[in-house]
Amino acid sequence: METTESPPESTSIVPASAQNNTNPDPAVSHSPSKSISDHMEINDPIPIAEPQPQPRKRRRRRKKIFTDMISSTASRAPDLSKEVDIEALIAISVGFPVDSLTEEEIEANVVSQIGGAEQANYIIVRNHILARWRSNVSDWLTKDHVLESIRIEHKNLVNSAYNYLLHHGYINFGVAPAIAAVKTKFSGETPKGSVIVIGAGLSGLVAARQLIFLGFRVVVLEGRSRSGGRVRTKKMSGSGGSVVGAADLGGSVLTGINGNPLGVLARQLEFPLHKVRDICPLYLPNGRTVDSDVDSKVEVSFNKLLDRVCKLRQGIMDEIKNVDISLGTALEAFRRVYKVAEEPFERMLLDWHLANLEYANATLMSNLSMAFWDQDDPYEMGGDHCFIPGGNERLIRALAEDLPIFFNRPVESVRYGSDGVIIHAGGQEYQSDVVLCTVPLGVLKKGTIEFSPELPQRKKDAIERLGFGLLNKVAILFPYDFWGGEIDTFGHLTEDPNMRGEFFLFYSYSSVAGGPLLIALVAGEAAVKFESMSPVESVNRVLEILRGIYGPKGIAVPDPVQAVCTRWGQDQFSYGSYSYVAIGASGDDYDILAESVGDRVFFAGEATNKQYPATMHGAFMSGMREAANIMRVVTRKRIVNAEAAK
Repeated sequence: METTESPPESTSIVPASAQNNTNPDPAVSHSPSKSISDHMEINDPIPIAEPQPQPRKRRRRRKKIFTDMISSTASRAPDLSKEVDIEALIAISVGFPVDSLTEEEIEANVVSQIGGAEQANYIIVRNHILARWRSNVSDWLTKDHVLESIRIEHKNLVNSAYNYLLHHGYINFGVAPAIAAVKTKFSGETPKGSVIVIGAGLSGLVAARQLIFLGFRVVVLEGRSRSGGRVRTKKMSGSGGSVVGAADLGGSVLTGINGNPLGVLARQLEFPLHKVRDICPLYLPNGRTVDSDVDSKVEVSFNKLLDRVCKLRQGIMDEIKNVDISLGTALEAFRRVYKVAEEPFERMLLDWHLANLEYANATLMSNLSMAFWDQDDPYEMGGDHCFIPGGNERLIRALAEDLPIFFNRPVESVRYGSDGVIIHAGGQEYQSDVVLCTVPLGVLKKGTIEFSPELPQRKKDAIERLGFGLLNKVAILFPYDFWGGEIDTFGHLTEDPNMRGEFFLFYSYSSVAGGPLLIALVAGEAAVKFESMSPVESVNRVLEILRGIYGPKGIAVPDPVQAVCTRWGQDQFSYGSYSYVAIGASGDDYDILAESVGDRVFFAGEATNKQYPATMHGAFMSGMREAANIMRVVTRKRIVNAEAAK
């Protein structure tokens, strides 16, 4: 096979032959004509799904989160009570608490007094506005529209809730034509200041769009020759163009669509979502299908091991705050004590589940903090896990449209002070009032960007403590689909525990890629070793596994039309795949990484989102968060300066 050089993140191979609220005075008026009960946001409002899953073999063990809706139904008409509760469930799916304010709402002074009737009514109004827009995300929701169903005495609450949701990107966001038209009109107002956004990944693009809407002059500097960052869709083809496919080499799955802003974008763009089907057969090295009863037995044992680790850390949390150990060490200790998976066959199955967990966290079990590895589980999005036909870069193109992006501008230094920010990138100098840095944690760890003054020690320590791991893929386009279109995933077991993550899971993209495409995942230690393997060797190994599975069934595996191998660890603009909680780190480090410096340097990206790290929607939401933070800081400075000038 011939090899053709691609960007460092991937190598393309083409065969030579192929060239709740206790409230006596509810703020929302009952409107019989309005109904949102069939809205997609409420199919599964409790956020229990895991990021980056594979269908039946969840990327993380499910944790059921039970939420009591605290409401006084006796004081409300049944229909109104139902509607208010439905709207509360939608708010929960987006990330709002049931009967309290978020820290950001408190900081924004959305009510005059914390607690009491005003806050209870505000929450009902907020939830109503949010649900109202989510029922039709293609149109701009105005305050007048909201006031059609809100009692006039609560107009001040409408103003407060509407402005908060608008400025923080919970409503009227996205790429629908009607929304874009209104935002264009707003962006023509007197500029509030200038912002340079470093990085044109999801968080950078979202922040740039929102900042322009909020009235800022914005420039985006991107080191690559494309936008999207760790979201990359590779167009693959062969056989004279008769076989084509689109492979997501980076972020690929919308992990829970209930409340997911990426699901909103897909609705606005009328992209049909493909639900990842809940069937995942596992195959032994000899091609035999794993017996479902044995599979279930080992899976139950695996989950019990995790339960025991969870109980252990609850009992010694004070101790492990000072002396953390790895999740792998704890699991192996319990495995030996309780004699789990002692037979070779069962051990292979257990190793598969461990590989799946290493995929979830982009690192080896020996690197994960036993204390906090799953700190984000309570926040996970609910609902189906989906593919976007044609690839996630379709979302990127829509978000990047009309943005002032300068490509091939790798940032070398950021100097900041009382007068503003000076950035050197690609041999040029750029100046602005503030800068938003959205580069991956791997880049911050490498120190390729010089900050002057240096970043605070607190932030540098958080950068060091948090982990940034690795997941690689091999995307293979075949001349035809030989594996069958009735499944979206299948797994492969290996006898070598050190290489348990080597092509352990296959995604079938035939239903969404436009062609017969398979993607093989490489996780854990295997992902690290994969970086030094030749592309030809990697693809041949995948073909060996596939032929071992399908050959005994009498199914011939053809030579590929084209293959692409990722090398995310060698990519100078990422140096890895996504973040994880390493030994000695905690969820607090995500918050520290998100802190701004001197009201001049702001940070966004999945590694700054404690609730939704290692996800595409986490990156999206962090961009919205920082756009609101920049707006808040700049507005506060203007007020202070105006008062000083009096």
